[in-house]
Amino acid sequence: MTVASEVHSTDHALEARTYAGSCFCGAVQFTVSGEPVAMGYCHCESCRSWAAAPVNAFTLWKPEAVKVTRGADKIGTFNKTPRSNRKWCKACGGHIFTEHPGLGVIDVYAAAIPEFPYQPGVHVNYQETKLHMKDGLPKMKDMPKEMGGSGAGVAE
Repeated sequence: MTVASEVHSTDHALEARTYAGSCFCGAVQFTVSGEPVAMGYCHCESCRSWAAAPVNAFTLWKPEAVKVTRGADKIGTFNKTPRSNRKWCKACGGHIFTEHPGLGVIDVYAAAIPEFPYQPGVHVNYQETKLHMKDGLPKMKDMPKEMGGSGAGVAE
């Protein structure tokens, strides 16, 4: 089973679309183009702590699909681990996206691209959840095998 089949079925209408996003104050603006590699929810402690929320709604994009269009000089970076380069706006502190260099994707927070038709397809790191969500989506213990995880599912 591939990550794409676990995560969501694609809508080919998304391929030609470009969506605008920004930080909380709008000082940093960006676009995402085409379709994401995956969409879902992450329940890991790092994402919850960074988002100051019980769950993180993610959209994963190839790096070439994400373009900063304004305020690149206002982007700060925080690295808790080498696996994640978390990006935030130096003006308002709003979180923008997280680069995952080892996976070759950028996690653009779903809330930062308000017009994007977010369609989650999976929950990852569900063994760490603090907010149980009964939505019928697959719940993964950690991550898909293709992303370095066990690929194991857990009960909803």
